[in-house]
Amino acid sequence: MQPKFFLVLLPAILLSAFVQSQTCTARGQNPSTAFPVCGTDTFRQTIVPICGNRSVPGPCADAALYQDKNPFWYKFTCFTTGTLGFIITPFNSNDDYDWQLWDVTGRNPNDVYTDRSLFISCNWSSRPGATGTAGSSGSNVACAGPTFPNFNPMPTLLQGRDYIMLVSHFTDSQEGYFLSFGGGTANITDPKLPRLLSALPNCDGSTLTVKLNKKMKCNSISPNGSDFVLSPSASAIIGVFGAGCSNGFDTDSLILTLASPIPPGNYFLVAQNGADGNTMLDNCDRIIPVGDRAGFNYVVPVPIRADSIGRLGCAPDKIRIYFPKKINCGSISFSGSDFSITGSSPISITSAEGDSCRNGGSNVIVLQLSSPIYNQGNYTLGIIPGLDGSPVFDVCGQPILPQTFSFNTKDTVSARYTVKAFLGCKADTLQYIHPGGNGVNSWQWTFDSSATSTSTLQSPQIIYTVFGTKFARLVVSNGVCTATAWSELLLDNYLKAAFASTDVICPKDTTVFRDTSIGRITNWRWSFGNGNTSNVRNPPAQIYPLIDMLRKYPVQLIVTDIAGCSDTLTKNITAVANCYIAVPTGFTPNGDGVNDWLYPLNAYKADNLEFKVYNRMGQLIWQTKDWTRKWDGRLNGQLLTTQAFVWTLNYVNRDTGVPFRLKGTTVLIR
Repeated sequence: MQPKFFLVLLPAILLSAFVQSQTCTARGQNPSTAFPVCGTDTFRQTIVPICGNRSVPGPCADAALYQDKNPFWYKFTCFTTGTLGFIITPFNSNDDYDWQLWDVTGRNPNDVYTDRSLFISCNWSSRPGATGTAGSSGSNVACAGPTFPNFNPMPTLLQGRDYIMLVSHFTDSQEGYFLSFGGGTANITDPKLPRLLSALPNCDGSTLTVKLNKKMKCNSISPNGSDFVLSPSASAIIGVFGAGCSNGFDTDSLILTLASPIPPGNYFLVAQNGADGNTMLDNCDRIIPVGDRAGFNYVVPVPIRADSIGRLGCAPDKIRIYFPKKINCGSISFSGSDFSITGSSPISITSAEGDSCRNGGSNVIVLQLSSPIYNQGNYTLGIIPGLDGSPVFDVCGQPILPQTFSFNTKDTVSARYTVKAFLGCKADTLQYIHPGGNGVNSWQWTFDSSATSTSTLQSPQIIYTVFGTKFARLVVSNGVCTATAWSELLLDNYLKAAFASTDVICPKDTTVFRDTSIGRITNWRWSFGNGNTSNVRNPPAQIYPLIDMLRKYPVQLIVTDIAGCSDTLTKNITAVANCYIAVPTGFTPNGDGVNDWLYPLNAYKADNLEFKVYNRMGQLIWQTKDWTRKWDGRLNGQLLTTQAFVWTLNYVNRDTGVPFRLKGTTVLIR
C-alpha cells in the first residue's frame, strides 16, 4: 500500500511499514488462496490480520508505495460479458481501504506482483470510507492521495476470463469490512449446477478418489464421510479428505476412506445429506442433489500390459510407452535394462524413467536412445525383467507382463535443390529441380517471399520478365521428417541501351557521347546523324556543321550483350544557329506569330537562370527560371498597354562557370 503523507514524513512511513511487514498466513491473504466469489455474495470480514506490504505494480507513476498491506484476495470467473459493480464498506467509516483488479486468465495468481500488463482497474485514494465501482464515467485509475475519488467506473469483464482482486487495508487497525457485488451487468456466478463426476477405487478397494464437476466449499464436507453412501452397501464410508482444503476454500477432488475393502463388482457412489444436514455446497451454496450418483467398477488388480508406444517423429531419440494404469516410478530401472530394442541399425537404450511422476506414479515411461535414428528401418521394442531380475510394477504392485512392439522409422530428408537458368533477351526461365528420394512426397515452394507465388510441384519452372535477385524457399516432407532450403540467384542479363550527351549543340561546339547502358555488353554500334559511326563504347567527340537554323540530328546506339541480345536507343539532339543570350528591346504581343513574346533568346547554356520584368514604378510584373517560358504582355490575365519595362537577367555560363547579371529595358508595343 502506498503512503498517504507528504515526502517529509516518508522515512517514518517506511520505518512503520518495515516494522509491520510480515508473512501473511491466513487463508485468503495470498493470491494463491484467494476467496472464491459468487456473484450473489456479501463477504463479512470481521478481522484483518496485520501482514503483507509486498509491492504491487500498477499504472501510477508517482513516488508512492503501492503494496498489499493487510490484504485479502478474491477470485472469480466471468460467465457473461458485462460490467463489474462492487462496494467495500468499512466497519469504521474512518478506515482507508484500497483495491486493485487484474485479469489472471491462464496465469499464476502470484504474477500480479511482477506483471504490470495484467492490470484492469485500481483505487488507492486516501479518502476514508466506502470504495468500489459505480456508474460508467471517470477513470479506471485512482492513485494515492486525497484528490482521487473513492469510486471508479465499473470495468468491463469478458466472458471466459479469470480475475483476481486485492482489498488492501491501509489503516493499521484490524477492523473489518463488508464486500458486496452487484449493480454491474457481468455475470460472475457459475451457472453450472454441482454434480458428482466420477469415482475410482484404489488398488485394494479401501479408498475412492472422487471427482466433482466444479469446485465445492471445503467447509461443507462432513469429515466423517456421511455426505456419501455406497450402493450396494459393501462397506461404510468413514472419512473424507478434500484435496487443497488444508490451505484453500474449495476443492473438486475428494478421497473417501472405506471401513473395509470392497469385493469386486459394480457400484454407485450416491450423494446424501450428511451429518451437517446437507450434501456438499458450491460457492453459491447450491447443493449436489441428494441421490446424485457416479458409477464405478472394482476388479482385483491383475498384471497388465502396455497400451502402445507414442508416435515417433523425425530422427527420434526417445520412445514413450503408454500404460492403462499408473506405473510405480520406483520400480523402473534407470539404466533402461527393463527394455530392449533390436532392428535395422544398432541402437541401444541408455536410460528409462517415468514422465512427470506424481505421487510416485506415471502412465508413461520414457526411454532414452543411445543416438537418434536417422534412417528408415524396422525395429522391435521389448519389455523384459531388468538387471535385478524384477519387472516393472504398477502402483497396485502388479507386474508389467513381457511384450513386444514393432515400429518403423523414416529417413531424414534433404531440401537441397539445383537451379538451371535459361537466359533470354526479354525473359528468363529458372528451372528448380529437387531430386526427391527418402520418401519425400510433399514440396512447398515459395518464390520471391510472396505468398501468392508458390508451387507444390517437385521441379517447378518460373519465368521472369523483370530481372534482378530472385529468392526461392523449399520445404520438403515425407510425412514424418521435414527440411528447408533456400537460395538467391541474380539474373544480371538485363539489357538497356542508354547514353548521356548534350541535348543542344551550339555553333563550333564538339559533342561528347558517353555510354550509360546496363548489361553484360560486348558490342556497341553508334550512328550520330552527321554521317559518322563508331563501334567503341565511348566514341570520339562529334562535330556538327554550322547552320543558320535549328536542326535535329537523330543519334542511335545499339548494344549487344554476351547472349546475343540487342537493345536500341535513338535520341534527337538539337543543333542551333546561335547561342548568344540576348533580350529583345521590344515585342508586339498581337498574335501574328512574329515577336509576340518577351524572353531571353538562345539561353541554351544558361544555368541557374532567373529572368524578371518590372514596370516603371519598380513593381515586379513577371518572372521565370525557365528561359523557354515566355511573357505575353499580360498582368493578371489582362493585356497591358504600350509602355516600357525594365528587365533583369541572372545566370551562370555552363561552359565557363562565370556568373552574369544583366539589366535592360524593353518596350511593349500595341
